[in-house]
Amino acid sequence: MRMRILKRGLVFAGVFLCVASMRAQGDLIEDVRTQLAQNSFSVAESELRTYKAQNGVTPEYLEALSWMARGAAATKQWDQATAYATETRTLSEQQLATSKRKLDSEPHLPTALGAAYEVLAQALAEKRQHAQAVSLLRSALARYGNTSIRARLQKNLNLLALVGQPAPPLQATQYLGPKPPALASLKGSPVLLFFWAHWCVDCKAEVPVIARLRQEFAPDGLVVIGPTQFYGYAAQGADATPEQERAYIESVRARYYASLQDMPVPLSKQNFNAYGASTTPTLVVLNRAGQVAMYHPGALSYDELRSAVQKAVAR
Repeated sequence: MRMRILKRGLVFAGVFLCVASMRAQGDLIEDVRTQLAQNSFSVAESELRTYKAQNGVTPEYLEALSWMARGAAATKQWDQATAYATETRTLSEQQLATSKRKLDSEPHLPTALGAAYEVLAQALAEKRQHAQAVSLLRSALARYGNTSIRARLQKNLNLLALVGQPAPPLQATQYLGPKPPALASLKGSPVLLFFWAHWCVDCKAEVPVIARLRQEFAPDGLVVIGPTQFYGYAAQGADATPEQERAYIESVRARYYASLQDMPVPLSKQNFNAYGASTTPTLVVLNRAGQVAMYHPGALSYDELRSAVQKAVAR
């Protein structure tokens, strides 16, 4: 009888440890981010060490480690950020090499590796090692250009090297609204590119700003184009075919983008890759010569975006 009770106790203990381990994996990233938001780096590091001792180096661990790099970068601790990012990159690429898994075989590894390259490039740029940062990102693009982190890598490269360059052309085989004009045909006119996504709350909030600027600078020839892409899902994240998602995008446009209904909308992932629009909205201003005058991942206020457009409008 005592032996049966002992065995039952061991089974319960095993189940408890398994559940605790699963919970630890699910909570690690959230816990680390919470500690970083409170500027508690030592507590976050302690959680990482405990997790690693119990579970080893997992994709979840690597994503959490990449948040350490991002947290250090956000507080301008560039040496520490570089150390975290270097460790994240090294361990991530070791996992890819030893397991022979593809980068996008699960969700945490691409997030970790993309963040590692991002922080490393930012740190180099902060140290005025611009050429090294550009070289790092170009080598990463050559290696991971066919994976989900391509747009993120391109975004960081564009932040360093796109302003002053000719605007990459837009692919417009599929589109919503009026047929998008080729950017080459718009030389002589200032252009505002508004990269948006149907799920993006910040994009919807940017619509009144875009509409106001378009009306204000219409006499100066400002052209607004709003590229978007398919994401494979629609309302509430439900899987959707391209036809279903297209219909959903149209419904979102009708509801939230009414003031921009006549804005041409190229529909292509290629455009997001070329412009590195991993952040939505991404706002790009082209001058009358067809060169990129401003490149900005994220939303902007009316005054901030107006300043950039006004400079591009000036002859």
